[in-house]
Amino acid sequence: MKNFKVSDIVKPAVILLAICLVASFLLAMTNKVTAPRIEELAKQTELKTRQEVLPAASEFEEVSQGGVEYCIGKDAQGSAVGFVFITMTKGYGGDVKVMTGVTSEGKVAGIQILALNETAGLGMRAKEESFLRQFVDKVADIGVAKNNPGENEIQALTGATITSKAVTKAVNEALTLYETVKGGAYNG
Repeated sequence: MKNFKVSDIVKPAVILLAICLVASFLLAMTNKVTAPRIEELAKQTELKTRQEVLPAASEFEEVSQGGVEYCIGKDAQGSAVGFVFITMTKGYGGDVKVMTGVTSEGKVAGIQILALNETAGLGMRAKEESFLRQFVDKVADIGVAKNNPGENEIQALTGATITSKAVTKAVNEALTLYETVKGGAYNG
């Protein structure tokens, strides 16, 4: 058995520590340089998504009322045309985050999935336009049907009923928030 010297352990540990420190420093500097651009891109994406879910609005006013954060969509004349809410529920594979546009009449103007980690080929189909379009013009208490959806129901994705219900629950939560804040938004 070979005798070990302290330097046989200390020298590689110091080298490894130096490599870790340099790598950490470089990562921190990269983050510092790119963080403002990433934040700017995120804001642009959020604005674009707001426009997609509430196309009648030309500008958005961010509001925080009673612990609820949302946006009031306004037309070119500054009149409120609807609201945008972000809600989150639990799906099959994790959190489902949905942005919902609600008209001033309480109807869904559009939705977009912001975060989804569902089964590929099944639950991930919730991002498809054909699924998302089903919510347009629906009102509070939207239901999910496996077959032959009624007037205020959506057709569940085949093999992804849990995901379909999670997205629907998030949209229903947005419609509930609309009922909660609509008076304050117009009067405040």
